[in-house]
Amino acid sequence: MNDLVSIIIPTYNTEKFIGATLQSVQDQTYQNWEIILVDDASTDDTVKIIQDFAANDRRIKLSVLPKNSGNGYARNVALEKATGKYIAYLDADDLWFPTKLEKQIQFLKTNNLPFTFSFYDCIDEDGNSLHRRVEAPLKLTYKQLFFCNYVGNLTAIYDADYFGKVVITATQKRQDWRLWLTIVKQIKETKPVPEPLAFYRIRKDSISSSKVKLIKHNFQVYRDFHGYNLIFSTVLMIRFLFTQLVIKPRYIKTI
Repeated sequence: MNDLVSIIIPTYNTEKFIGATLQSVQDQTYQNWEIILVDDASTDDTVKIIQDFAANDRRIKLSVLPKNSGNGYARNVALEKATGKYIAYLDADDLWFPTKLEKQIQFLKTNNLPFTFSFYDCIDEDGNSLHRRVEAPLKLTYKQLFFCNYVGNLTAIYDADYFGKVVITATQKRQDWRLWLTIVKQIKETKPVPEPLAFYRIRKDSISSSKVKLIKHNFQVYRDFHGYNLIFSTVLMIRFLFTQLVIKPRYIKTI
């Protein structure tokens, strides 16, 4: 029997996108999954849309926070409720290809890996292709990940029987990068599925759309998460920026 996959989705005011996101999971060729949604006190119709889906699919499980507590907190609450062997992450505005879970679970088992991810394509707010594909090294080491987050949150899956449920402090920015660093540090290296399996939606108000915010949050990973002093963190950040400007562009393809 196929192992259960727990899909973690925090939501906040995503009424425009959440229906398509949930539909992309329902369309999976791999059907043994549960979706754990935790809504962070949305003020739009996000909760109603999820409830409509959940009414017709018992695999969709929703909890609503009494007050807005942040995406990281909502994600951790969802993780606590997960019961699957595999933990997968999906943001409330992104989409999966129909064969995403099937191909990744098979890839994990074939390559004897407890953690993997994949390439992904980029779309705009309206779902139009941006003709950009984000790839990654075919063997991703901890050192490479240390200087660049090659793992798209919407593509990552890890084996909870191997790692346990990996919890990162909810108040920290770049929670996803800190999570992958924690995981890959244990196994030294991993491999991505070498093809796109998801659509990443680039929104005007997202952190990734603001270069200044992104640099600030990445710097705090070296300062707070790794615990390096100001001078060494600055040196590491210079190396990080070199990777972003010189090395990472090799993995961003025009399609």
